[in-house]
Amino acid sequence: MMNSIQTTLLRNRDVVKLLFQGRAGRFPGIGAGRLEETSPCLRPLAFEITRFPGTTGPANSELMKRCDGPALRNYGLWLTLVIATGLLAFFSYGGWLALPAFLVFGTFYASGAESRFHECLHGTPFKSRRLNECFLHLTGFMSLKNGYLWRWSHARHHTDTIVVGRDPEIAYPRPPDISGMVLNLLHLRAGTNELKRTLRISVGRLSEDEKDYVPETERPKVILVARIYLAVLVGAVFLAILAGSWLPVLLIGLPTFYGSWLHSALSAMQHAGLAEDAPDHRLNSRTVHLNPVFHFIYANMNYHVEHHMFPMVPFHGLPDLHEEIKTDCPPAYDGMIAAYREMIPALKKQLSDPTHFVRRTLPIDAGRMAGPPDAAAAAVAAE
Repeated sequence: MMNSIQTTLLRNRDVVKLLFQGRAGRFPGIGAGRLEETSPCLRPLAFEITRFPGTTGPANSELMKRCDGPALRNYGLWLTLVIATGLLAFFSYGGWLALPAFLVFGTFYASGAESRFHECLHGTPFKSRRLNECFLHLTGFMSLKNGYLWRWSHARHHTDTIVVGRDPEIAYPRPPDISGMVLNLLHLRAGTNELKRTLRISVGRLSEDEKDYVPETERPKVILVARIYLAVLVGAVFLAILAGSWLPVLLIGLPTFYGSWLHSALSAMQHAGLAEDAPDHRLNSRTVHLNPVFHFIYANMNYHVEHHMFPMVPFHGLPDLHEEIKTDCPPAYDGMIAAYREMIPALKKQLSDPTHFVRRTLPIDAGRMAGPPDAAAAAVAAE
């Protein structure tokens, strides 16, 4: 049971500066080990929750340890389901079973890939760096997201979570874009933007925001990956034209669009309608209990408060982490309906009042942030 919590604020630019100067050593919550062997998302932590001396907790437990076994079983089962449902879709093409077969295949392909891509951005699912990198780029292509680019943007997301003007991954800004939310059930808004970004980057053009968070030494890798993605997609289109069939693009490329509906519905619950510019992740993130199938497809990212508090804990450790710290966090939501029942009215209210947000309440005896909250919030917003 967590009796008291200390929150340490590490500025993104300061930690990255230390990293590239070769002085990155041990930071709170990261523990022993060379940071250069981990994902950038583990380097520039913004708010690392640790316990006061004298207590035990995730920072000193087995939860932080990476190992290949659980991820190999999870990712192996997921890939098996993608291949099996893909074969079912392939052989049912043109028949009455095609529609449900492609829907199931697309859901495993796109929604399952998105959540595992996110985990690989952190470099936490596998102990093996090669396995992390391999699955990062496989799931990145399946999500149409550039692994090298998103690795750095996601690092910024964790250092400046829902900090307006800093976080490049605010999916539901105020006032909310309701039409965009609906379009993203088929990945039409986000997917189209990613395709445009891939085209732009493939010719060597990074936006000013991208240049801000992607180190110059990493930019050639970002461009190379964009060109590879584009080549594969163009190849699938060419094959479809050559074969006179939609089948190639229904199996490669388009599943990202028609299969992302579940991930879009699940990821919307992460932060939508909650506080902006809040230095405490318990106030700007949600944990939602899901059924076992959704747990698997979403790779435990429904434990999103826990993930933001301890981003170095692998996905398979999040359920145990939840049990360990839940007395210091707002209550988890009992399913998607409960989360959406709160979220939808909040988003509707924000259409007319962008200052409105859901105020989450911490337990009376919950651990508190170290230092004045106003000062911490000001430090986050300051450049």
